[in-house]
Amino acid sequence: MTSCITIRKLGVADAPHAARIYFCAIYEGTRAHYSFAQRRAWAGDRVDPQAWRERLAGQFGFVAERDGEPVGFMTIDSGGYIDLAFVLPSEAGTGVGRQLYRAIEQKAAALGAGVLTTHASKAARPFFEACGWSVIAEQTVERSGVSLTNYRMRKVV
Repeated sequence: MTSCITIRKLGVADAPHAARIYFCAIYEGTRAHYSFAQRRAWAGDRVDPQAWRERLAGQFGFVAERDGEPVGFMTIDSGGYIDLAFVLPSEAGTGVGRQLYRAIEQKAAALGAGVLTTHASKAARPFFEACGWSVIAEQTVERSGVSLTNYRMRKVV
């Protein structure tokens, strides 16, 4: 029996799951692209569900569940900016990200957003490029005094 992926609206109650997915995706999923110090500066030292309750309160997005267990999430704002796009490392390459992204593109259309934008990590850049996105610029951002490279990207939809 194959497991089933379902996509549903992301809510504040998903904060513990989002916090865990984010933390694991950064610490494990970006290991080949960023040093430990960079990952620590980006994700912090621990999973913090309370901080995520506050963060998700201002976001619209979707969560992917495999057999009822959250395995990824993605958010978009009214201007078409994708702020958060994370899946568990064990789900990378399984199509979970693509399913979340399809839901986000549908939401963007409903919002009337003709252009989507994001700041993609080194790990996420190939995913977005495979979905038809273009790099606008490489940039360096600072988190907790540590520099990280990411990419301003966009897609006309």
